[in-house]
Amino acid sequence: MDIRKVKRLDYDRLSPLINQWWGGRQMSEKLPKLFFDHFTDTSFIVEEDGEIIGFLIGFLSQTYAKEAYIHFVGIHPEQRKRGIGKELYHRFFSKVQTENRTKIRCVTSPVNKTSIAYHTKMGFAIEQGNKIVDGISVHANYDGAGQDRVLFVKELVT
Repeated sequence: MDIRKVKRLDYDRLSPLINQWWGGRQMSEKLPKLFFDHFTDTSFIVEEDGEIIGFLIGFLSQTYAKEAYIHFVGIHPEQRKRGIGKELYHRFFSKVQTENRTKIRCVTSPVNKTSIAYHTKMGFAIEQGNKIVDGISVHANYDGAGQDRVLFVKELVT
């Protein structure tokens, strides 16, 4: 297993895999090519035997000097439960700490119960929203009408 920073050419290899990894959900449009052009220092690919089996796309906030954001993470369905996601998150945490970032944010959909469970297990707190969905605090219409989201935050220990 090899973990490295993303490269521009990774977009063409990864983009067709995303909808497959999400069981047919149309997710690839949530990861445009610009992330592979502009956030290569804080985004990572995991390869094994020449195949992409995981990725994390993140960046440093330009607005909040102590914050970083994880935009998108995916692990090949047959490669889950191997610690790949945990390794990617820790790689990202280490990288952003070198940039003096101490707060990590990320967002998921309330329907993504796996993501909610994973993030809370990784030490992320759910930020108080203005609506409860299935017992989870969400931010109603966060990404537009009907697009409720669960917001997470994690403070890194320095």
